[in-house]
Amino acid sequence: MVDGGDDHELVDRCLRGDLDAFAPLVARYQKPLFNVALRMVRDREDARDITQTTFVKAYEKLRSFDRQHRFFSWIYRIAVNECLNFVSRRRPERPLLVDMPAADDPERDAEASELAARVQDALVTLTPDYRLVVILRHFLDLSYVEMSEALLIPEKTVRSRLYTARQRLAEILRSPAP
Repeated sequence: MVDGGDDHELVDRCLRGDLDAFAPLVARYQKPLFNVALRMVRDREDARDITQTTFVKAYEKLRSFDRQHRFFSWIYRIAVNECLNFVSRRRPERPLLVDMPAADDPERDAEASELAARVQDALVTLTPDYRLVVILRHFLDLSYVEMSEALLIPEKTVRSRLYTARQRLAEILRSPAP
């Protein structure tokens, strides 16, 4: 984790007028927020814009941060809302980027590439709510509690959405490839 202190301490310093205190928060969360945005909108430039907007909004609304929650959950929620707003304004144009480990031989490489393409196509067909829980769990490795905090929904709802999303993905992936 990036040096600079505890998230709550950095927020306090920002609120007291220390402009430099926000930089460690940006450094700490820029990559995970960008990854969420990229998985949701499938375009690097759009993901960069969403990430930047997320930090601007977080800074502007820092006084509304509830200290009973973790800072990352609060800023993830801002990022998720920005992504959902973006997705609702645009229709999917390109597949999601799915990182699949490379195989050791050309035949396995081809199979891995084919599977990656099928997973990309399947993820794109999910609604944003279902796509988001899959991304948060399987690409960012968030726990159910962290997902619940980030999405501001009960943990039970997170589990239900993830279960449904997995079922839908399985159905899509079981169907013959076109």
